[in-house]
Amino acid sequence: MTIGDRVPRGDGPEKVTGQAKYTADITMTGMLHARFLYAERPRARIIGIDTAAAKALPGVFAVITQDDMLDVRYGFFVKDRTVFATDEVRFEAEVVAAVAALTPEIAAEAVRLIEVDYEDLEPILDVEDALRDDVDLVHAGFASYEQMAGVDRDRNDCAHMTSVKGDVDAGFAEADVVVSARYRSDMSHAAPIEPHAVIAEWQGERVTIWSTSQVPFPARSQVARTLGIPESNVRIIVPHLGGGFGGKCDVHFETHIAALAKVTRRPVKLVFTRREEFLATDKPRHAAIIDLETGVRNDGTITARRAKIILDGGAYSGDSHFASEISIMMLQGPYRIPNLSAEVHTVYTNRTPSGSVRAPGAPQTVWAVEQHTEEIAAQLGMDPIDFRRKNLVEDGDTGQTGQRFDNPNAAACLERALEMAGYGQELPEGEAFGVSCGWWFSLPVASGAYVKLNADGSGTIVTGAQENGSGSVMGMPALAAEELGMAPEQFSIVYQDTSAGPFDLGSAGSQTTMNNGRAVIDAARQVRDELLQLAAHTLEAAVDDLELVDGAVRVRGAPTVAVTIGELAAQAHGGELLLGKGSGQPLPMPEHDASECVGRLFYPAFAHPSFFCHVGRIRVDQDTGVVQVLDWSAAFDFGTILNPIGAEGQVEGGTVQGIGFGLLEGSIYKDGHQQNASLLEYKLQTAIDAPPIKIAFVGGPAPAGPHGARAIGEPPVVGPPAALANGIAAATGARVRHLPMTPERVWESMQATGVN
Repeated sequence: MTIGDRVPRGDGPEKVTGQAKYTADITMTGMLHARFLYAERPRARIIGIDTAAAKALPGVFAVITQDDMLDVRYGFFVKDRTVFATDEVRFEAEVVAAVAALTPEIAAEAVRLIEVDYEDLEPILDVEDALRDDVDLVHAGFASYEQMAGVDRDRNDCAHMTSVKGDVDAGFAEADVVVSARYRSDMSHAAPIEPHAVIAEWQGERVTIWSTSQVPFPARSQVARTLGIPESNVRIIVPHLGGGFGGKCDVHFETHIAALAKVTRRPVKLVFTRREEFLATDKPRHAAIIDLETGVRNDGTITARRAKIILDGGAYSGDSHFASEISIMMLQGPYRIPNLSAEVHTVYTNRTPSGSVRAPGAPQTVWAVEQHTEEIAAQLGMDPIDFRRKNLVEDGDTGQTGQRFDNPNAAACLERALEMAGYGQELPEGEAFGVSCGWWFSLPVASGAYVKLNADGSGTIVTGAQENGSGSVMGMPALAAEELGMAPEQFSIVYQDTSAGPFDLGSAGSQTTMNNGRAVIDAARQVRDELLQLAAHTLEAAVDDLELVDGAVRVRGAPTVAVTIGELAAQAHGGELLLGKGSGQPLPMPEHDASECVGRLFYPAFAHPSFFCHVGRIRVDQDTGVVQVLDWSAAFDFGTILNPIGAEGQVEGGTVQGIGFGLLEGSIYKDGHQQNASLLEYKLQTAIDAPPIKIAFVGGPAPAGPHGARAIGEPPVVGPPAALANGIAAATGARVRHLPMTPERVWESMQATGVN
């Protein structure tokens, strides 16, 4: 058996020994280097661009602008963007021109020689102002943009969604107490260790692009669109990826570099500096304003909630709609709320376009909802844990669009996390426990895989799935091995190449194991059936009497009557190949009713939901507001754990990342310019900051996933900011309503509350 074993990752040795090749490591004969000219202003009209001096610089092979491109707009939900800025620049790092030269230094000098005549315009930076009818449009031509069916937008509101359940007015009329509050969060960055990098090379009319993309297939579609060529003429290969956390989803700079390579007829390479990684990669986590109002009875029963979220989408919509829809699904939380009215507005501003950072929309929304949960309990004079116990969803309860929960483990996660943390014990002054609960989903999207056996008895998995460092693709050999009676290390993987594997959405939405895992299992089962037929002929036995064990097919009860898989594979390669194909077609959404909702596209319900609880023990320095995380406990309902090493790694990494979101990570803006665009100024958690983390997995196999598994990648990052906030309030008596909860903000909240 391999399922549940602690299986080392197949790509581990390459990475830890330095043999793994990343996009930036690739060199080619005759390769040129690219640099970009950025707007360096949040909003301006382009009067003219003079590239003559740059083109005349020795060593420069090409300088291109939007005038050299097709007049085509692109975007996942709303096609609101051109490859280069055209009439107007809309954020400080918008690309105005690109240069290809012999060296990065020559390319950078050429960029400095490009002259652009701008007419500066007043930037739109406040999301609430942006929604007013008398404010300028970030996109004057928004009404003409193509969009995905079902998108609801108007003026600077590029994604409006609603969620309606029951009768919220009647629910508030039943309430004895109504609690309301406003919470704000800043923009934050994915900040993977590997910066964005792209290489493009043409052969005839076909272009091959090596990229740091998390979503090579969707990126291929956008490249084909913007270059005006068939998708079959675009091949995207992703070498080893040095992390992404959602910041490498969507198309980024693949088209820019492909266009330079086409003009020069040479391979062209771009590698971002760390400053560019902060300013130009348009995928930070959305800044948000979250308003919550909840009605409760004196006994703690929730009767109604009204909520509103405003997300700062920045200059372009990108994949912001995912964050819009996920955040609105977080507003009920894992609680029983019979009447709910919620809306979210994702707003155009002249800031960096936001996007799908790990668990888009969720950490900041859960941070607000879980603080609000404890504030309600305080208003009622109830213990916050007892309040949760009373209101957590149980079997048969419904979510905000009517989906019915089947044996949810929300309460079990709460109790297990409290137990591990030793919650309730007396703590020294300045220390406290913080608790948060939440839920997540497994995104049902299409995926596919092939499994074949080679003549030497080894196996190969060919998949379109993308490995962003989580280990999800590296786990596929275990699934195939389980079906074929082989060892995981006997399988190699061909992946991250759009010309090899079948379509896959990419490493987004915690979807890989759920969808590609099922595809690999289906493909392996086809191979198994072929093996058994071959073995039945060879062993002169009935198929039903055979089993696959330890790399061989043998007769049950007569283990010496056997033939190795290698022998069968060699036999098959003399004629029929042992090849299976599997399709992880999307599983159906749970039954729901979103007919009264507006703008819902991908998440009218949460498929195969999982639940979690975080409990952190913290210490707050009363004089400085510095928060120290002493230890952490977290319980998750992930169904079957396929590989404990991988699952524990995801929880540990996500928890530390979530602590960083909670305490440190936030972009500081002044007049539309980010002020902390470096790792020196944008603070991240380090290994020395990481607390001891206790982990528990509760519940049994899930009904739909491979071997009963649920999604793991994103849930661990969702809860930590909320647990920290509640711990800070318990330790100081002060609520911090602005994320991240930096020492300055903690100290200011303490002063405002009169603490010390």
